[in-house]
Amino acid sequence: MALVYYKNVSKIYNDHAIVLDNISFEILNNEFVSLVGKSGVGKTTLLKLLIAEEKPTKGRIFFNDKDVTKMSPSDLVWLRRKIGVVFQDFKLLPNKTCFENVAFVLESTGYPAEEIKKEVPEVLNLVGLGDKANNFPYQLSAGEKQRVAIARAIIQKPDLLLADEPTGNLDPINTWDIIRLLLKINELGTAILLSTHEKEIVNTLGRRVITLENGRIIRDEQKGKYIL
Repeated sequence: MALVYYKNVSKIYNDHAIVLDNISFEILNNEFVSLVGKSGVGKTTLLKLLIAEEKPTKGRIFFNDKDVTKMSPSDLVWLRRKIGVVFQDFKLLPNKTCFENVAFVLESTGYPAEEIKKEVPEVLNLVGLGDKANNFPYQLSAGEKQRVAIARAIIQKPDLLLADEPTGNLDPINTWDIIRLLLKINELGTAILLSTHEKEIVNTLGRRVITLENGRIIRDEQKGKYIL
């Protein structure tokens, strides 16, 4: 059974702006998939459709056999626990510590305080920031901020992590630290959908690559390369 299934999905903003055109593909449990294409090709839109931030103009999207396009508000709460999201610009709360940034996710979903005290240090250790729990974002490097963002995204043990250009603001050393962390999370059982424009990352990974061009999938290869 596929974890994710896009079935004939199109997204049209007006008669002249066809962002996605009849997209169909699956992602299996525990897969690591890179999504590539030039800027403006629809990569971010494709991810937003999966977490129901936007609705497709045509087609259907399934997550764990549930139709995302027909979910109730309570179903969407479930969906967003099952799918973690990491962005290029971190989106950390500046007035909260690393611990508090991660804990905030659990607090907002009603986790008991004792569980939060146990779970947050574990995930901060996983991302290599166990000693930075009390630091505020302004006290962190860009790479460390992205690690906090990843910790926040995986604190509820999602089935899938969407990483939308997560290394776009990082230098090469921090970039590879983040990619190694994503691989580690994948090994622990979480599927990864990585949207990136960085050729070296994709070619080094040697994993599945989906290439978008003009709103369509032009290539979907199990051991793909960055070819545009």
